[in-house]
Amino acid sequence: MHGWRVVLMVLALVAGAVRIAEAAEAPKQVRLASERWEDYTNADGSGMAWDILRKVFEPAGVRVQVLSVPYSRAVGLVKRGEADAWVGSYHEESSDYLYPRWHFDTDHIYALGLLGKPPLTRDNLGQFKLSWVRGYDYQRYLPHVGEYREVQRREGILPMLERGRVDFYIDAQTEVDYVLGQAGDAERGKFRRTHIAELPLYLAFGKTDKGRALKDIFDQRMTALVASGELRAIFAQWQQPYPFGEAGKHP
Repeated sequence: MHGWRVVLMVLALVAGAVRIAEAAEAPKQVRLASERWEDYTNADGSGMAWDILRKVFEPAGVRVQVLSVPYSRAVGLVKRGEADAWVGSYHEESSDYLYPRWHFDTDHIYALGLLGKPPLTRDNLGQFKLSWVRGYDYQRYLPHVGEYREVQRREGILPMLERGRVDFYIDAQTEVDYVLGQAGDAERGKFRRTHIAELPLYLAFGKTDKGRALKDIFDQRMTALVASGELRAIFAQWQQPYPFGEAGKHP
């Protein structure tokens, strides 16, 4: 019996050493979960965000695996350890995740409303009934927010605005354009877009050893890429403003 205990102890020590070695080994893959945003995070792996993130990770020997799921599910996959990070988080959106020092892009936030509504500004947001997609939590990032309503999906926004259920719908520029595209040519002129904010976009990593290692790799690579200006070509290719330095400020 004593001999078996020694064997079991040795096996346990070996298994522990293997786990430590695996944890210490640099990650070879990063599983990134994201909602599908057209020409940004397409399900087939194409799009500006995927181009940026491959440029960040793959020269460091970390292959990018794309997981295309709804926004709330992307968050849940990381929490359950089924993905390493989710794409498009605002800063410190949740304390359940690890946030790097660097963002990788900036969200251009717009409000969509009827042309006849008074002009919307960051200072008078509290005077209007606002709406956005559930989970985006713009009340945390925009000043003076008062009454707001969360919706499950982007279909049906225009009738909601026309019937006065809300005054303005708030979302990223591409998503506002998607909603406005649901209107016919004759109706499109009834609506107005207003730029109201720029919000940095982050990867939110899982609180695991691998997540910490990937976060460090991300920050190291972003520091080098911003210093060298190598990311400029990707933003230029997709005709988007460069978000690092004076050239990246929204006009």
